[in-house]
Amino acid sequence: MSDSREPVAIGSTPLSIDDIVAVARHGAPVLLTEEAALAVKGMRVRMLAGLDADGPPVYGLTTGVGDLYDVSVAPEHVSSAQLKMLKSHACGVGEPYPPEVMRAMILLIVRAMAQGRSGVGLGLVETLVAMLNRGVTPWSPGRGSVGYLIGTAHIGLVTAGLGRAYFEGELLPGAEAMRRAGLPVLELGPREGHALVSGTYEVTAMAALAVHDARLLTAAADIAAAMSLEALRGNDRAFDPRVQQVRPHPGQAATAANLRALLDGSAIVAAHRHHRLQDPLSLRCAPQVHGSVRDALDYAERTVTIEANSITDNPLFSVAGDELTAHTGGNGHGAPVAMALDVLAIAVTHLLNISERRTDRLTNAHFSELPAFLAAPGGEDSGFMIPQYVAASLAAEARALAQPASVHNIPTSAMQEDHVSMGVPAGWQARQAVEYAQQGLGIEILAAAQGLEHHGTLRPGAGTGAAYRAVRERVAVLEEDREMYPDLAAARELVADGSLVAAVEAVVGGLAR
Repeated sequence: MSDSREPVAIGSTPLSIDDIVAVARHGAPVLLTEEAALAVKGMRVRMLAGLDADGPPVYGLTTGVGDLYDVSVAPEHVSSAQLKMLKSHACGVGEPYPPEVMRAMILLIVRAMAQGRSGVGLGLVETLVAMLNRGVTPWSPGRGSVGYLIGTAHIGLVTAGLGRAYFEGELLPGAEAMRRAGLPVLELGPREGHALVSGTYEVTAMAALAVHDARLLTAAADIAAAMSLEALRGNDRAFDPRVQQVRPHPGQAATAANLRALLDGSAIVAAHRHHRLQDPLSLRCAPQVHGSVRDALDYAERTVTIEANSITDNPLFSVAGDELTAHTGGNGHGAPVAMALDVLAIAVTHLLNISERRTDRLTNAHFSELPAFLAAPGGEDSGFMIPQYVAASLAAEARALAQPASVHNIPTSAMQEDHVSMGVPAGWQARQAVEYAQQGLGIEILAAAQGLEHHGTLRPGAGTGAAYRAVRERVAVLEEDREMYPDLAAARELVADGSLVAAVEAVVGGLAR
């Protein structure tokens, strides 16, 4: 399963979002450190030794969960209750999670358990690591969670030989997937079922991948804006450092610096420097809008990174001297990540909205000073008329997705869980908003490249020229109407896979994300 990437070590070293993406999306191998193994084994021994039928109840271990917290579980049923917990919680509906999200969940579970505070056995942690490294990816429906529980329950089922999982591209019964991968199934012991479903791994997995993809979007949006500015005979006066430094938001300054680098050496800008006194807001205010998105993503990334390296299990175990304590708390509430995902969805919707406005301006001959819809003359070709419709449709849908999910709390578990995060719905909204923004920016880049065809021999900037060449490697000039859905798909991929940004950075150096 793994490629040539460096292993991601799980122990005391913090996970980065790039680490999560490397494992979840690109198959980087995972290594459990000896330090982590010792911590897991040590706490397991202490927890089992501390189990006492006459001692204080331990939530989810000697009691039920949710509103059943005050119902005792008989000692002889402690282990069997763990598997029942997974079965009862594996009740999602709707479209399945993408495999990359499930892999990210497993990695985050391993990271938390490896801190030795959950009381699970080393065998469970090692099995989860082996599933990542050998390519056993549990299948789970993706809808029906108010914050966590469902995807992780399906992961737990596969460790026990139940559920379903992908292996080598085939969806199989869990036991068969494990057998083909050469992995034994587990008989889950005390705490092990509950620990799998007790943290914010589900929402954090979605958030880490969304933050990574949104970061890439910011650089692509700057490239698109710079190309549109050239195509529309704009000027770069608004990006002057003397304008930016008197309003020193970090994202705004970074965006303006990107735009200056992208347009450096542009003969098109030089030729039209005094064409208009002032450009429209969608061009002139790219630093302010794109910059605000960057600042919002800083918050989201910081929050998700903290969460990925937190222990959100309940209960947590600690040892002081000879005393083992089970701490019941609320770290499993997904509010921090849910709110960050809502902010992320709002931020990328702003990128899509301003991009769509530039696309409209590029195709609107009443404002563009370019052929109507960037089409060939004569009136029989529609050119980029309908791609702008597509961008408008995506922008409208994204605006609906930008309505915060985290505020829509609906009580669960007989009012014991009377304020839930709605983190997973927020995660789905953010993922979808990112996908729409990838496509919308792809449409703008195609339209801007077509607009640049009308500037004759005038040379674009260093960065915009590199972007133009990257577009033309995948999509030919539109000389007459053709089926455009393949062009739109290619343009989205150019944005989503990082190829556009990489091609530009090869010429101008690293861009701020």
